[in-house]
Amino acid sequence: MAKKVLTTIRLQAPGGQASPAPPVGPALGQHGLNIMEFVKAFNAQTAQDNGVTIPVVITVYEDRSFDFVVKTPPAAVLIKQAINLDKGSGTPHTKKVGQISEAQLRMIAEKKLADLNAHTVEQAIPIIAGTARSMGVEVVD
Repeated sequence: MAKKVLTTIRLQAPGGQASPAPPVGPALGQHGLNIMEFVKAFNAQTAQDNGVTIPVVITVYEDRSFDFVVKTPPAAVLIKQAINLDKGSGTPHTKKVGQISEAQLRMIAEKKLADLNAHTVEQAIPIIAGTARSMGVEVVD
């Protein structure tokens, strides 16, 4: 018999470095979950992405058990990594902070394809390019 789902929790935590401190502890604690059990499992699963922000969806069941699904890092994080950028532009339409190539966009789109609302890489590339433009990053050929 399937367990009854109580709620789902969406968080973003640094890969391999999650701790019981906010935002993880309070989000899980209010549902009565074992925080350290989640932190250990999450850190073990995301050890290869050490320090990168990783979204996670936690499904909480009525018996206070849980399971979680780790997503790919946000597109903005991947874009910043690809072009070695600290942060995006405060005024993206007037102040440009970097440039990204089509090849780099394709690489990011291939990595994010499972989490995007697109069926092919060609459909995913404009989504990633839009994120780059909204950060003040120019897309070049």
